[in-house]
Amino acid sequence: MTVKISLSRKSIRALRKGERITEKGITAEKLTDGVEGEVRYSINIMVDGERHHRIIGKASEGVTLTQAQEAIELLRTRAREERLDLPKGRKIAMSFKEAADGYIKRMEEGGGKNMKAKRQHLTMHLKPYFAQNRLDKLTTFDLSRYRAVRREAGASDDTINREFATLSHLYRSAVSWKWISRDRLPEFKKEAEAVKPISVLSDADADALMKSALEDEDDRLWLFVAFGLGAAMRHREILRARYDQVDFDTRRIFIPQAKAGEREQPITPSLARAIKRQMEKEADSHGWIFPAVNVDDSKTGYRTNMGRQFARAVVRAKLDPSKVTPHTMRHTAITRLVKAGVDLPTIQRISAHKTLAMVLRYTHIHGQHVDRALDAMDRCVPSPISQELHRGSSQATDHAIA
Repeated sequence: MTVKISLSRKSIRALRKGERITEKGITAEKLTDGVEGEVRYSINIMVDGERHHRIIGKASEGVTLTQAQEAIELLRTRAREERLDLPKGRKIAMSFKEAADGYIKRMEEGGGKNMKAKRQHLTMHLKPYFAQNRLDKLTTFDLSRYRAVRREAGASDDTINREFATLSHLYRSAVSWKWISRDRLPEFKKEAEAVKPISVLSDADADALMKSALEDEDDRLWLFVAFGLGAAMRHREILRARYDQVDFDTRRIFIPQAKAGEREQPITPSLARAIKRQMEKEADSHGWIFPAVNVDDSKTGYRTNMGRQFARAVVRAKLDPSKVTPHTMRHTAITRLVKAGVDLPTIQRISAHKTLAMVLRYTHIHGQHVDRALDAMDRCVPSPISQELHRGSSQATDHAIA
């Protein structure tokens, strides 16, 4: 039972067994009867958005009301010291929940990519788990515990890696937005993932996809497919392209925002001609190649996703939408370069991969040296059907002789 009187040594002595007094975050509870009965002291306070709830000790252990007060002051002193490391303009540390909500809002306002997945990672898993944790206090141990909990819930390492990617981007953004200092960035270690097969389109499939895109109600879908198959560009890079970034003489597109930084993207002659034909039909020959359908409702001015239209064309072309995605076009274009015997540095220049090791994934599977090696080891494999026929004819002959 909590007694509503001021906390003092006199009032504590007057308590009976089971009674307690709480004031300014300190609780004194009487455990045994008598003026000199056993008393236990505990504290429960919020300091800079973080709750501290702990037992300080018993009177028989030498703990006094003064020591409980000093424990609170020590917590506040440490908080003040840590506050000196906070980014300018912040008086208290940001909670993970506050950061997650702010991150989603800023990313959506700025047209951030993969927002559906990021919102799901944060809303369903990351935010509920880390919730009231301070943003600047996330440790490697915290991340290990999170992975263990998610595994116990049945999540694969691939899934958890995707969630860690969202978490890592949130933290890197938090640094750039001055929410935390750079030295507070934890290490986001990802588990090794199984190498997934690279899905590519045959020439016939690619032709069927283009034909289907040309027949679609969306008059830009064919051009989106032409970009994917003719430049090996990523989905979002294609949609961000502008006419004033295309150099038709050199057949290059300047890409200011790319995964590996800005670059000049080489394109095929047929794609350059297609872009030029479309540009000549435009009212704005310097603007977005894929302008938003409803400019008034768009925050970017350009389309941010063509997945739905692309899936529609895939189905019409009688291809499998679970295997053929916009990124499949990039895989297909790079694989064509490999099969044509183009050297790795040139392929990397076109594909804009960060490292040659990433290009090697394609050469290991589709390189001409693999085909030549298989040709060298090829030997005739006898047909089991002909062998059966041979044995059958031999047995018939034996019976005839008999």
